[in-house]
Amino acid sequence: MPIRNPGVISQDWEPVVLQKKPNKASALRDPKAVNQAMRSGAPVQTIKKFDGGSNKKAGPVVSVKKLEEAAEPAALERVSTEVRQATQKARLEKKMSQAELAKRINERPQVVQEYENGKAVPNQAVLAKMERVLGVKLRGKVGK
Repeated sequence: MPIRNPGVISQDWEPVVLQKKPNKASALRDPKAVNQAMRSGAPVQTIKKFDGGSNKKAGPVVSVKKLEEAAEPAALERVSTEVRQATQKARLEKKMSQAELAKRINERPQVVQEYENGKAVPNQAVLAKMERVLGVKLRGKVGK
C-alpha cells in the first residue's frame, strides 16, 4: 500500500467553467467574421476556386459519335496451332498433366490450359519455362 504524506489536505473551491471552443477553420470562413475583419482593417485572403459552385463534369467529355467512328482496336495475337500442338504433344510424351506442368513452371494450371487451347496471348517468359521443362522449341512458332 502506498504511504500517504500526513500533511494538511486542502481543497480548491474556485469554480471551473468549461466552454466549447468554436472550430477555427469554420469561424474564419463565417461571413460575419470576414466582414468584421474587413471593417477592422485586418488582412483577408480570398481564393478563387476553379469551377467552384458550378455543376460541370470533371474530365474531358467524349461524344458517342466520336467513339463509334473510332477504329476498332486490333485483336490480340493468340498462340498459334503449332505451339498448341507441340506443347500438348511434348507434355503427353513426358506423361504430365496440365496441373503438373503448371506446377513445374510456377504458373497456374489455367495458364497451361489457355496455351493448349490457343486462347492465351503469347508470353515469352512462359514459353521459355515450358521449353525448359518440356525440352521442345516453342518460341519460333509464336503467333498466327
